[in-house]
Amino acid sequence: MKSKLLYQEEGLKTFALVFEKDEEVKEPLLQFAAQNELGGTQLTAIGAFSEVTFGFFDREQKSYQEIPVQEQVEVLSFTGNIVEKDGKPMLHAHVVIGKRDGTAHGGHFLQGRVWPTLEMIVIETPSHLRRTHDEEIGLPLIDLASGCVA
Repeated sequence: MKSKLLYQEEGLKTFALVFEKDEEVKEPLLQFAAQNELGGTQLTAIGAFSEVTFGFFDREQKSYQEIPVQEQVEVLSFTGNIVEKDGKPMLHAHVVIGKRDGTAHGGHFLQGRVWPTLEMIVIETPSHLRRTHDEEIGLPLIDLASGCVA
C-alpha cells in the first residue's frame, strides 16, 4: 500500500491510499491507522477484489455470518470509519461489489484481496472517537461520551 498526505490543517488530515495487486486490505489499513494515530476517520474507496468476505450480523448469535465471494469483482462502494477500541484502531466498513453479470452484493467488510487496485481516501478529524462493547447487542459501538480532541 502506498499513501500520500494530501492535506493537513488544525488536526484535519486527508490521505490518499493506493492498495496494490494481491494485497490484503484490512491489516495494512489498520497498521497505517496506528502509525498515523488515526481515531476519528472516515474512508471511502473504489477498485476491485479478486476475493472478498462479507459479514452479515446474526442478532441471535451475536456474531457475523461469513459470506465469501471467490471471484473477480468490482468494488462499487467501500465506506466506513476507523475508531479507537481498547487503545487500538478498529475498522468498521461496508462494501458493495458488482459481479460480472451486473448483480450487486454487499455487507460488513471482513477481508478482501485487491486485484488490480483499490483507491481509498481517508479523512481524519481533530476529534477522536472511542468504541465500547454493548453487551445486549454484542458489538463495540461508538460511544459519543468518550470522544476526545487529538
